[in-house]
Amino acid sequence: MTDVSSATGPATPLLREWATHAWKHGGALASAALDVVFPPSCLVCRTAVAAHGALCPACWRGIGFIEKPYCERLGTPFAYDLGVPGLQSPEAIANPPVYHRARAVARFEDGPVRDLVHRLKYGDRMELAKPLGRWMARAGAELLAEADLLVPVPLHRHRLMWRQFNQAHALAQVVAHLSGKTADPFALKRIKPTRPQVGLSRARRAENVQGAFAVPEAAAVAGRKIVLIDDVLTSGATLNAAARVLLRAGAARVDVLVFARVVGAA
Repeated sequence: MTDVSSATGPATPLLREWATHAWKHGGALASAALDVVFPPSCLVCRTAVAAHGALCPACWRGIGFIEKPYCERLGTPFAYDLGVPGLQSPEAIANPPVYHRARAVARFEDGPVRDLVHRLKYGDRMELAKPLGRWMARAGAELLAEADLLVPVPLHRHRLMWRQFNQAHALAQVVAHLSGKTADPFALKRIKPTRPQVGLSRARRAENVQGAFAVPEAAAVAGRKIVLIDDVLTSGATLNAAARVLLRAGAARVDVLVFARVVGAA
């Protein structure tokens, strides 16, 4: 009689190899089938592109990526490279922010960047969080390498109920996954409903968010280097208010990472 164990035992590695081969090729076939049904298109203009989550050449050229040289503190680009590492802009020296450093992927201006932000924020385009978060992880690599915790800027519960999701949290999840860090959406709480900042002066923006945030558990942030995550940095009022509360709760340092920032007066 044939020994069942000896007959099936040698076949096990072969079966595993076959299963792995079938899974890999099945996944490729499934991906190819999806590409036929939903062909890759530009994230902004829907022009056909080579892969999902990409931009067409025209939209790519329309993005004002922020690269060095830039202000060490604010992350705003310099017009010329003066060859001095760690240089700060006159604005950072005259009006330093509460947070330590800020980094952004691109300028927030008319065109692809504004379209991407608005579609994520108001258009229920949650799939945009992945490519935007991927760019953020790259732009903020220096901050993320030193970070202990990522904290998305929270929405007030009333606005969250109306919008159904927090774009900062969605971006933080992607950045956390790519950087190997932990994102805590409950480390910071928005306790005061505030009116939208659009259209307000710099002074009114700061007044609007005064007292808007709280740290429910100081132990969650005490002694930790935190990176605040948001979609856009305009005047910095919201991020300053959030950073101030985190520092008062004992955070060792607070940096800021956003997808886009306004460059110049806001």
